[in-house]
This record gives sequence, C-alpha cells and structure tokens, in this order.
Amino acid sequence: MPGERLTVRSPAEIGRFPGAAPPLRVELTIQSQEGKKQEEGGCRRWFRKICPCCCKRQNGTSYDITDKVEYTKPPNAAAVTMPEPVKPKPENGEMKETEEVKLSVCSVDLLSSQSGQNRVEHHTDLYHGDELIIRRGQTFQMEIEFSRPFSADTDKMRLELKTGPLPIVSKGTHVIIPLVEHMDDERWEAKITEQTGNKIRLSVNSPASAVIGLYGLTVTTSSAKDGEPTVHSSSKDIVMLFNPWCEEDTVFLDDEEQRKEYVLNDIGRIYYGTEKQIGARTWNFGQFHEGILDACLFILEKSDMPPSGRGDPVNVVRVISAMINAQDDYGVLVGNWSGNYADGVSPAAWSSSVEILRKYHSSTGTPVKYGQCWVFSGVTTTVLRCLGIPARSVTNFQSAHDTDVSLTTDIYFDENMEPIDLLNSDSVWNFHVWNDCWMARPDLPPGHGGWQAVDSTPQETSQGTFRCGPASVNAIRSGQVYLKHDTPFVFAEVNSDKIYWQRNLDGTFSQVYSEKKAVGHCISTKAVGSDERNDITHLYKHPEESEEERIAVETACRYGSKPDVYSVPASEDVTVEVKIDGEGPRMGTDAKLSIVVKNQSSQPRQTTLHSQVAVMYYTGVLKNAIKKDKIPVELLPNEEKIIEWVLPYQQYQSQLVDQAALMLTLSGRVSETKQVLANQTTFRLRTPDLQITPLGEAVVGKEMSAKITFTNPLSRILKDVVFRVEGLGLQKGHEVVVGDVGGQATVTLTEHFIPTQPGPRKLVASLDCKQLTQVHGVADVVVREQ
Repeated sequence: MPGERLTVRSPAEIGRFPGAAPPLRVELTIQSQEGKKQEEGGCRRWFRKICPCCCKRQNGTSYDITDKVEYTKPPNAAAVTMPEPVKPKPENGEMKETEEVKLSVCSVDLLSSQSGQNRVEHHTDLYHGDELIIRRGQTFQMEIEFSRPFSADTDKMRLELKTGPLPIVSKGTHVIIPLVEHMDDERWEAKITEQTGNKIRLSVNSPASAVIGLYGLTVTTSSAKDGEPTVHSSSKDIVMLFNPWCEEDTVFLDDEEQRKEYVLNDIGRIYYGTEKQIGARTWNFGQFHEGILDACLFILEKSDMPPSGRGDPVNVVRVISAMINAQDDYGVLVGNWSGNYADGVSPAAWSSSVEILRKYHSSTGTPVKYGQCWVFSGVTTTVLRCLGIPARSVTNFQSAHDTDVSLTTDIYFDENMEPIDLLNSDSVWNFHVWNDCWMARPDLPPGHGGWQAVDSTPQETSQGTFRCGPASVNAIRSGQVYLKHDTPFVFAEVNSDKIYWQRNLDGTFSQVYSEKKAVGHCISTKAVGSDERNDITHLYKHPEESEEERIAVETACRYGSKPDVYSVPASEDVTVEVKIDGEGPRMGTDAKLSIVVKNQSSQPRQTTLHSQVAVMYYTGVLKNAIKKDKIPVELLPNEEKIIEWVLPYQQYQSQLVDQAALMLTLSGRVSETKQVLANQTTFRLRTPDLQITPLGEAVVGKEMSAKITFTNPLSRILKDVVFRVEGLGLQKGHEVVVGDVGGQATVTLTEHFIPTQPGPRKLVASLDCKQLTQVHGVADVVVREQ
C-alpha cells in the first residue's frame, strides 16, 4: 500500500539563508495494513527512545507521526560534526526499556500571543503581531518541552539572551539567566513554577535597567550522565521595551491616566497658528500599527549608539532627537521650509506618523520628504511611545530662535527706526512644536527629573549634531541653563526678553527698548483623556514679570554671550498694542486689526507710528514686506485711541507662504518724552476646515462610509488638489487626487471602508495644494463589535 513520506531538510534550507548547503533528505515511509495489528520491533523502539518528541506512543502499539520536523541550526554549523547514532544493544532483539534518554529541548513556547498573559500583563497587547514584546523590570512566562522529564537534582539548564552585533556579558548585551529557587528583584533570573511530564513552565525576571531592543534566545541543557551540553535556539525573538509601570525604571510614571495618554494613546492633537488664533489638528501617532515597532528598532540600529547604551533613556532620547531629522545622519525626515515640495510631500499634508516611518523602514533608511516642526514632533512622539518612554507633543507660541547664545532676542533698527533685516538673525516663530518626555535624571542634581524637553527639528547643532535635549523643564523654569542638555536654547525659546537696538550716527547701537513678555506664550499640549488644549506655560516659566521670573531670566543671562544687556528702564506712559477680533481674519477676505494707543499721563502726547506688514514663514523668517504706512497719533491726557488697520485681500493673495502668516511691526518715538514705542504682532489668515460626516452604522467587519466636504474660500483656482485620508482601525492611509478646484467651488468625496477595531476611532483627512495649506478635518466614529 502507498505509504506516508516525511522529508527532513538540511539546516541550510531552514532559517534566514536558504540554499547555503545541499539538501539532506531523510524519507521515512510508514506502511499500514487494515485490520492487522502492527508489532513494534527493537529498531523502532530504539528510534522512539532517541527522538521521543517525534515518536510518541499512543494506545500502546500505534504511533502518531508529526507532519513537521523542526531543525535548529547550531551556532557554528560548520564546526559541528554529527555524532554517529548509538547502536542499540538488543536483548532478544529488543531495546531495554530502562535506558536513559539524553536531555534535550524539543520546543520553546514564549507564550507570545497578542491576547495572552505575557502581553496583557506587560501592556503590550496593542502592538500588532504575535511576537513576545515585554517591558523590563517585570517577570514573563515561557514553556519548554524536553526529551524527557527535567530533574532539578541531576539536570542543568540556563537561558541566554543576546542583542546587537557583538554581544558582551560585561556590556549587558549578552545575558546569562540562571535557574534559581527563589526570585529576587532587580536581576536576571528564572524559576520553574510548574512541571508536567516533559514540560516545564518558567517565570523569568529582568532588571529595570536592562538594555532595550531585540534579543535572540537560546536554551542550554546538560546532565551529569550526558557529557556534552546541547543548545536550542528559539525560532522567535524577544523585544524588550522601557517600562513606565515599573517603579525601578527611570521612565516610571506614577499616574495610570497619564500612562494611558502618554504611552498607550495612538491618536493626539498638535497645535499651531498664533497665540490669539490657536489652531489644532488631529495626528495619528500609530505606535502600535503593523510595522511601526520594527521601524523604531531599525532607527536604533541605524544610529551610531552602541547597543549597550540603550538601557539609558537619556541616551536613547538624545539619539532619537538626531535620527528623526536627516540633516547630518540620513535620519527619517528631510526638513524643508522653502515652499517647494515638488519632489516630495508637503509638510502640511501629513496627518500621521505611520506612512512616514513605514516608508523610511521599507526603503532601508532613505529619508522621507518633507517635514517641518509639527511633523518632526509627531514622529518623535510615535517613536518614544512605541519604545515605552512617556511622550507628548508641545507647542510654544511666539517661540524665539536665539542664534548667538545671548539668551535674548535682538531686533536692530537704523537711525529712522526702520528694521535692519541683515542684522536681524534672531527670529520669533509664530509657533514651534517640540516634545516633552518623562524620565528621572540621575545625571543631574535632585529635583530635575520629570518632564524633559526634546526637539527633533534641525535648528542648531548640539555637540556637532542637529539635535536638542533632553533638557529638564524644571531647569528651564528656574534659569539653570548650565545643566545639560541644550537648556540655554530651550530657555531662550520660552523666556528670553526681546531687546530693541537703534543704530547711532557713529555706527554703534544703543538699547532703546526691552520687551519682557514677548516670547513663550500659551505653551500647549493635548489634555489627558480628552481633546481639550492643556496650557502648560506654568511648567516652563514663572508668571510674567513676577520676581521669580525676573530672577530666572537674570540667572540665565549671566551665562549668555551678553551678560550686561540690561539697563535701567526709561519712563513709560504711552502704550501700544494690537488686538484681533474673534478668531481673526479669514483667508480670502480683507485682514482687519485694531491698533490701541493709550496715554497714561496727565499731559498730551504725540507720536508717529511706522507700520510694516510682511509675509512670514511660521519660523519667524520674513519673506517680504507688502505694505508700509506712517500713522500720526495725537493723544489727549489719559486718552485711548483705537486705529482700524486694514490689509486688502488683493495685496496679500499672491504673496502668502505655507502657514498664511503675517507680521505687523509698529515702532515710533513719543515727541515729548523720547519714549520708544515698539510692538510686533503675528497673525494668520484662517483656512476652512474639512467637514467629515460618517454615514451608516459603525460595526467591525461591516462596510460604512463617510462624506468629506470642502469649499474653496478663494476666488481663484486651486491647482493639483490632493486629499489624504486615514483612520486607525477604520481606513488605511491613502491619497485621493482631485485635481483643480475652482474659485468658491465645493468638493465632496465619499469614502467607503470596513472598520477592523472596536471602540472610539477618528477618521482624519487633510488637503494638500500649493495655494492653500493647513486644511484638515476629523470625525469621531464609535465602532461596536459585530
């Protein structure tokens, strides 16, 4: 009768390098006869004793032959000589039943199911796939099946974990895990918790300082009677992450709601605009999405940081800050503020980190085009949360960029109080987005742990590389700019004074005005557990003009390049400020602002205000002035005048850049007192939102749809319009090419998709075109189980 054929292939055909050696074929044919009892011969019993995992006795005389034979390649296959099989010593043609079987590992089960005990207890059950993903400083379970029952008295076993290209025990990258009777904390150890027949269950513990990353596992067994030990390599790797739930881990965060937000939430909000016109956009961090963990580990591998340094979150964050930008190390994102994105994707078009990271990983490290600060921050949040470091995106409005380490923002005017653009290298960005991450700082004096500022946007170099942080937010608040890393730069962003200088006739400059509340306003992040904006300015600086705030500024400036910049303030009785009504001017209409000039003295005052409005990149770099005026002002004692200022649509319609931002600069001198008046106000032209309306019932596995509507606010045609749509658990990210959209025209798209995950979800869409940016929308979708 035809038999069953079992083929065993050589080690070279199994694993990562197929075809490295000619195949070894072993064919075992089993003939069966109906109705005839099959006797077991001596050779058959010998084969069963040599490999009991493959030939298990059932019902006494029949055998269950597995249809899969696993072969594990030894560490050095070329140096291993296959031992000759031990010849059976028959007694009357049969093997003795009492002969000892050599101890070896038949299989290792890492219990890595996504919904299993390990993944749930380690808060890694949201990650895609069935790999064993665990957090350091916490025990995990595994099962091992041997060729015979394991005896703790006569048998020995140890586990070994290796990470990196050259694992070394002293560096913590080669870990030898001993078998112990009693578990202690803060060390590698394993304990048998259960034994049934040939199987044992192990509880394995790791220290809270363990190196994070990808580990390979081997199990070595030996016995006093067996001689040479045997080694079994697990076919699955282990991923080790930081552990914010472990008190001994330096990233420990003692608040469950904050851990849910800053580690487990895969959707967030990023703020932009100006302090008086704060906009918000939804961002898909997607740290648990398929392929993202692999991409994050790839970024660590691609960096120059040795694997032994991956146990310290300060090192890891500093490396991530450098690797997210491509400025000098072929990192993830290419920065582009030129307005020309023809060979890539406009920064305003992204609404998710997923596509960026997967594209970078799949191209084996080709930088993705293009990013600006909010994109760098969104991707940084994804990577840090994915690795287990609590993180959030933070937006600072009126964010200073100090280029000369003076810790002041310097504005230079000529003899006529006209700005000298050539000298004005310091700038104030409308907004700038960076990150906070949470960790202890044992490398700093006590009291400087907690939130740390880290910035992946390439602005200035730090120790020769474009990166920034981590800088203690507590140190920034108190002006302790001498504490690492990059604290002076972040301090200047949030709390530098704006110093106005006027050129004298002899070419020197005199300080004519000091603005103490010019930068660092409405520092914002998404609130815990809601989509509301949380103002965290108080974490970065003391209340403006309080004694504590002035002490912090003076403390910081003593370490800057202009320690003697402050002078005695002149008498000031005239004030000037700019007010924006409501949400501010909208794109496609005249921009109207109010200039309020107030005389606080009992004497009349007279001045001439020089006004200049310029188109501005959100980074604070001016493109060009589009309107200049001189406004004479006469004030009676204690009088307040409101001057209506208007910028016609025709003057700005063809001049705008990315964020539709403008800066109005006012300057002048009071005739009677020679007091200098100066004010700079940034504002943006608000763009319309995309309206997203879910249609139908939201049920897992059932098709539904959503309608996306957009109306062009401009009277001119929008060219090459592209929509990007994505929703974690709803719809994979993709583009919809719309083409040209006429002036004042309305576009409606209908998206059809099948939800894959239950619970509250967000469908996010954005519009990408040259003439109009920062157009996006979001819809909440609550998906229920089928």
